[in-house]
Amino acid sequence: MQIQHDPRRARLKLILTLLSLALSALAIWWANNNLSSYYLRILNLAGINAILAVSMNLIFGFTGLFSLGHAGFMAVGAYTCALLTLPMRSKQTIFLLAPLAWPFNAVTLPPFPAVLLAGLAAAVMAYLIGLPVLRLRGDYLGIATLGFAEIIRVVANNIPTITNGALGLKGIPSFANNLWWTWGWAAATVWVTSRLVNSVYGRSLLAVKEDEVAAEIMGVNLTYHKILSYVIGSAFAGVGGALMGSLVTAINPKTFGFMLTFNILIIVVAGGLGSITGSVITSVIYTVLLEALRPIESGWSIGPLHVPEIPGLRMVVFALVLLVIILFYQRGLFGGREFTWDGVLDWIDRKRNRKQEVAG
Repeated sequence: MQIQHDPRRARLKLILTLLSLALSALAIWWANNNLSSYYLRILNLAGINAILAVSMNLIFGFTGLFSLGHAGFMAVGAYTCALLTLPMRSKQTIFLLAPLAWPFNAVTLPPFPAVLLAGLAAAVMAYLIGLPVLRLRGDYLGIATLGFAEIIRVVANNIPTITNGALGLKGIPSFANNLWWTWGWAAATVWVTSRLVNSVYGRSLLAVKEDEVAAEIMGVNLTYHKILSYVIGSAFAGVGGALMGSLVTAINPKTFGFMLTFNILIIVVAGGLGSITGSVITSVIYTVLLEALRPIESGWSIGPLHVPEIPGLRMVVFALVLLVIILFYQRGLFGGREFTWDGVLDWIDRKRNRKQEVAG
């Protein structure tokens, strides 16, 4: 506890934080102005994956709720943001089979409030779903949330006055094709999640994860804390869906199938349940490798061995990598560990002490 109240250490941590923020801003500015659109798209997608992975880790890794409904909340956020940001002329062009319903046919908002409302819409949906579903545990909870995600997708396919049905929405404003948007929201997700898990609420969430019966005996309100985690995680899933819809500029119900949730689950498990650092770093690694491995789906040869074109071979490779990680790193690559300035300063102090011992 003395280390936490050390003024010198606190000043060093503040300086390091400000330096890291300045370097991050400089890196984003340079990338936005110098990288090609292809590399920017990869980095933007990595930022969105970081939002989704951290939000799922809050639900699954920190609270222990085996939820498979992330894709459904992404769909809610994506459609909400797209309908709020599409220009009126585009709405009139897209909705030919059935007129767009109110209030979307009368409102066009700037991107920032539209993304906020997308997260709010996903949070409201998560609250309505969570009240009955979060009474379940384990595999039953996973099956129920997966069912609700599929219900959301089917409903989106059958309400043409809002979602345009199976035709989907096209020409969505591409404001998310900018690293300030994607990584800015990723930073906000990390900050909110870290503040939550390091608070009294966070300790209660960990207690729920470890043993619900013991947590309830100690006075933890299980329903309240489960819904709190579920709603906040789903809200950021809605934000991630809104940004993804803007990045690809076209969405339809098929976009939000189970494979989307499965991809995020790979990142969370590989990075480490209960590790925000692991989710962010693994999101970048996963996104970059997913693009780097794209050529193997086009067929390749090694000497006499010839592998024909196999669509989806990348995911087979990632499944094998995940299997190896689970076998040798059962808690993921980071195993619940986090990057902190305290850890960096402790490492520096240990190095300094060893040099002094050797010199002495």
